[in-house]
Amino acid sequence: MSNPVCIAVVGTGWRARFYIRLAQAMPDKFELVGIAVRRAESVAAISAEFNVKVFTSVTELVSKTSPEYVVSSVPWATNPDVLNTLVSLNIPVLSETPPAPDADQLRNPWSEVGDRNLVQVAEQYLLLPGHAARLAATARGEIGTVTSVQVSSTHGYHAVSMMRGFLGDPYSPTTVNASTFIAPLVDPLIRDAWNSDQSEKQATTTIATIDFGNGKSGLYDFTSNQWHNQLRSRRILIRGSHGEISNDELIRLASPTAIVKSHFNRYQVGHDLNLDGYDTEHISLNGAVIWQNPYLGARLMDEEIAIASMMEKMGAWVRQSGPAPYPLASASQDHLISLAIDDSVRTGMPVTTATEAWAPQFGA
Repeated sequence: MSNPVCIAVVGTGWRARFYIRLAQAMPDKFELVGIAVRRAESVAAISAEFNVKVFTSVTELVSKTSPEYVVSSVPWATNPDVLNTLVSLNIPVLSETPPAPDADQLRNPWSEVGDRNLVQVAEQYLLLPGHAARLAATARGEIGTVTSVQVSSTHGYHAVSMMRGFLGDPYSPTTVNASTFIAPLVDPLIRDAWNSDQSEKQATTTIATIDFGNGKSGLYDFTSNQWHNQLRSRRILIRGSHGEISNDELIRLASPTAIVKSHFNRYQVGHDLNLDGYDTEHISLNGAVIWQNPYLGARLMDEEIAIASMMEKMGAWVRQSGPAPYPLASASQDHLISLAIDDSVRTGMPVTTATEAWAPQFGA
């Protein structure tokens, strides 16, 4: 018999709807018990759209639905208030973004709610199938000690979270050097459609080197709208003491006198005469499965697989049957370094972050 986790969602924007749709698509894993909205005039429409109870107050949402955890998917300006309310009610919360737009406001939520250990952040990038397979390979020592990560696919704290995830989550002071370059680029796609305006526009590329200390480094490379612009490829390079992973290719020292190459191979059902329906089944490396789709049959795209995985890990954590998926401390550190990239661009100077109160040595 299934025992779905009872969740509620604050917000109904584009990102919030991922959580709502996934919860309702997998009733064996999740039960969506309620949604909170800001405007009273939205209640009837949202209730009819999702066939769920809708409230205009976070407190009322919690008191009348008793969720095991709440997803907060609201703008930065209002997120701290939502987090404070939920923590004051002793409700675990999965925050869709780090809870502040700048360093000072980032420290405030930590001082207010950090020691309660109720806030996780919904950072899903390392749960995407390709990255999850690469992380599994590095965890089992395929390339030795990981020393450097280069990311060119997503921006800000998302990219930093990938770097720190592969590097072992360093919290030491970090030095950032960043520059921007502006050049013409056609932008053929917007979020979910083709762009009718395909003239050249000025696009900004931000490149930053990040010194995490102890010989660990990162290279950040992001161009405007690179998430959706398929004229710019996504690239990741993970370097270790005994080899490296470049996108889907792994090279390593197999013996004192032999260097070998192998590939991460994705197996998709639904091709040619396979009639199982289009879906991702697994990713293999060296002839062995290194990652399996936990939602085979649900026909989810990679982003949905990652978000559903985060939701499920959050449920395991609140039920004390799994580790914290992405604690506020990790999110705060990643966002702090992301803000340092912005500061370095703005000032044209290196920026060094300090060891913050959320670092593990301070009890985070």
